Amino acid sequence: MITGTLINYYFHCKTQCWMHANRLNLEDNSEDVRIGKVLHEINEEKSQHAEIKIDNVRLDKLTADYLVEVKKSDSDPEAVKWQVLLYLYLLRQKGIEKRGKIEYIETNRQNRKTQIVELDEENEKVLLGVIGEIESLIDQSVPPAPVFENKCKKCAYYEYCFI
Repeated sequence: MITGTLINYYFHCKTQCWMHANRLNLEDNSEDVRIGKVLHEINEEKSQHAEIKIDNVRLDKLTADYLVEVKKSDSDPEAVKWQVLLYLYLLRQKGIEKRGKIEYIETNRQNRKTQIVELDEENEKVLLGVIGEIESLIDQSVPPAPVFENKCKKCAYYEYCFI
């Protein structure tokens, strides 16, 4: 099953998506991943609507109106948007209709940003196409060639791409 992490990685980097899906998990050494996990733990302690697991997907928060996803920064908002759209789709499959809210928690609390996401017919159609593309990608026997960009330097898989 396609997870929110795979959707996020697909939009962020197809090589990263393939490696994660094929259990080449290099994230245990990543400082950014550790920071993200700590922020989720802190946020969970503050919230009465703590992280929820549905099937193999973990949702940060569910409120009366929103499915809330918490991120450390807004460095890749498009990837996060599609991750939230997947979650909204999975909830819809269970008869639960929500809007998505993405909360970006920057180091400086004054820079807190939010983004509202809704699963409409057009987004759902694109999402289903993306899920098919991810399934094809991760079934390949080798990862796609890396595309080196500035964002790559912070990636937990960065060193692997030079092999």
